[in-house]
Amino acid sequence: MSTGVHARSRVGIWSYLPFGSNPRRRSVSLPAKSIRDPFEKPGRHSGDPQRSFKKFSFRDTFTVATMTQSQRTRYIKTGGIIAILLLFLYVLLPGGQSSPGSIKAPVSASKCTKPHDSSKPLIQYALMIDAGSTGSRIHVYRFNNCGPTPELEHEDFKMTEKRKGGAGLSSYAEDPEAAARSLDPLMELALNSVPEEYQSCSPVAVKATAGLRFLGQETSDRILDAVRTRLETVYPFPVVSKEKGGVEIMDGKYEGVYAWITTNYLLGNIGTKERLPTAAVFDLGGGSTQIVFEPTFNSVGGATEKLAEGDHKFSLDFGGRNFDLYQHSHLGYGLMKARDTIHKAIVETKHQSSPSDQQWLSKPLVNPCLSAGTSLTVNVTMGDGHPLGEVVEVKMTGPQDISSAAQCRGIADKILKKDAECKLAPCSFNGAHQPQLQKTFANEDLFIMSYFYDRTAPLGMPESFTLRDLQDLTAAVCAGHGSWGVFEGIRDAINELEERPEHCLDLSFMLSLLHTGYDLPLNRQVKIAKQINGNELGWCLGASLPLLNKESGWQCRIKQVA
Repeated sequence: MSTGVHARSRVGIWSYLPFGSNPRRRSVSLPAKSIRDPFEKPGRHSGDPQRSFKKFSFRDTFTVATMTQSQRTRYIKTGGIIAILLLFLYVLLPGGQSSPGSIKAPVSASKCTKPHDSSKPLIQYALMIDAGSTGSRIHVYRFNNCGPTPELEHEDFKMTEKRKGGAGLSSYAEDPEAAARSLDPLMELALNSVPEEYQSCSPVAVKATAGLRFLGQETSDRILDAVRTRLETVYPFPVVSKEKGGVEIMDGKYEGVYAWITTNYLLGNIGTKERLPTAAVFDLGGGSTQIVFEPTFNSVGGATEKLAEGDHKFSLDFGGRNFDLYQHSHLGYGLMKARDTIHKAIVETKHQSSPSDQQWLSKPLVNPCLSAGTSLTVNVTMGDGHPLGEVVEVKMTGPQDISSAAQCRGIADKILKKDAECKLAPCSFNGAHQPQLQKTFANEDLFIMSYFYDRTAPLGMPESFTLRDLQDLTAAVCAGHGSWGVFEGIRDAINELEERPEHCLDLSFMLSLLHTGYDLPLNRQVKIAKQINGNELGWCLGASLPLLNKESGWQCRIKQVA
């Protein structure tokens, strides 16, 4: 989905990597000729009207067949000379062979034929792998240097295929080498997307997010080391250095800030000469969720309030402007983690109602967060030493013929811990300080992305809707098949609901997170998007832009031919 907003003209942002002296010219200029088609109608070209091309006939063929041996030899020699000349031209002209590691001209930008700065290449590529909790994704970005700053021209994207037990790096906790090999299909896309002559100067980085954080440092380090080794030994792309975080678990605050940069860069809100309002970003991943926005404070008694100091404050210099951003990454509040927590809360409540009785485990347990009439078997992690066991398998079923959306919302609200100690007021949830959105970000755009998009767009939600619309959608989904008639006109929506019994839970948690957690009123509009102008949203683009900087921790793997 695209917002249909076009990027505005940008001013300089960073100093980008110079590739040494300009590549030697590889093309040959030939004298202009008037090439005529012998089958063309006379008079199309200016020139001698008496000139005409001889008409082909069977007699011509017979004449050639009766040539003398010397004539044949002469023509064979002439043909050989022509073939050698053609081969020579093939090597020199664009598309021919070139020296290894050289950056040649055949891949051209769509907007210009030479870079704005002659010390930079016309085209640059950057590769970013998002190693998320549910799977890994690669983004192959192509930039042109037609202007003072690189402009995103094209993006290729691929995800790892789903597999039982998960497809993220964290699902290979016992086999680091298998974790590294799981990225091979993604790197194949990179090999096919980046022209061979650019590969040795196209950096790749891997940023792992919440999933790997939960494995512990020793296990995650083994996986990351295996990934780096495979990338460095199997593929031609330079890997960003360890000192610059080339293969790492990304700090949650950077995850949110990079997503904010991506969104506002693509909208044209930053990197422009104008000072424009920026959009807020709410990113819902599998293991964590992030919020980033630029709060605006009113003047009180002649003094303007400022964003309080602390880990939540992120000062960003971009395009000649400074932005004081509020950011927070709520670890453990991603959608998959929220599912686990809600299922555990439901099982724990049932267990506490009768601690000595476990007979209920042999029967379906009513789960108000499943759509009415649906069922699901869940492996619930209760923890070490729990009377029910560390992990217990529970068959769950939704209520019969009624919507329990309100009851599920109550459970979701509870896990947000709104009553946790707030050391620096005001707070959102779980004791995290946050300026009030209604006071400091009342009218600007709110973009909700990732799982927010994945759970609402397939059910027909438009690009912009209110939280009340989300509340109505949640009620309809939780009510079960009897209320799903409203989705019949939406392609694949019914299949989506039937194949995902936890859709009620997912929507309930999202509504709770936005309304209860972040204190957004029900009439507040939010925007969902997967792409802007054909480019994927998320943190990857924002994290890739600095890779074009000469100080970003990588060098071309093959010395270039000047």
